[in-house]
Amino acid sequence: MIYILRHGQTKLNKARVLQGISDHPLDENGISQAGSVGNWFEQQGISFSVIYSSPLKRAVQTAELASPGSRIQLDRRLIELDCGPYEGVNLNSPPEELRRFFSDFIHQPAPKEMESLQEVVHRTGSFVEQIRGLTGDILISTHAIAMKGILEYLTPESGGSYWNQHIGNCTVYAAENEEGRIAVPKLLFTLEAGEQQEKA
Repeated sequence: MIYILRHGQTKLNKARVLQGISDHPLDENGISQAGSVGNWFEQQGISFSVIYSSPLKRAVQTAELASPGSRIQLDRRLIELDCGPYEGVNLNSPPEELRRFFSDFIHQPAPKEMESLQEVVHRTGSFVEQIRGLTGDILISTHAIAMKGILEYLTPESGGSYWNQHIGNCTVYAAENEEGRIAVPKLLFTLEAGEQQEKA
């Protein structure tokens, strides 16, 4: 089984500031969230044969707390959307071109200074192809838009529907992986709605 996990909350998540590939650690609540999903994995009897993470601190910390003591392999293809000059923008009052993009990922292209969603699907898909033949339970610790890229790659018939879905901190999707055939991912775990935060 492949488990795909979004990182826990950071101070920038709470403040609704666009992080992108800027490197910020979990805040106190994010540490608690990651611990909660780790407890859930333990209660379900899930242990991982291999763990992959984006190299950004928030994803690495989440992986460490979700599976304490495990060795984590870093892969830059799991990094968040590169938002270019828009990193650090307050999402409560974004520029118009960014507001359009975030209001309708399916029909509105990313501003030209940002990484495109097609590029996110390409790089995360490349990662998926690399792990396709692995056996055992695999954990992937990543970010909201990178996670959506993986989901879109694994479900091309979705027509882009994952882009406009909310994925809260420490949400987990899972997909069966049998002899290299990866099934459609299913939502497996979310924190209580009140703990979830918005965007990357």
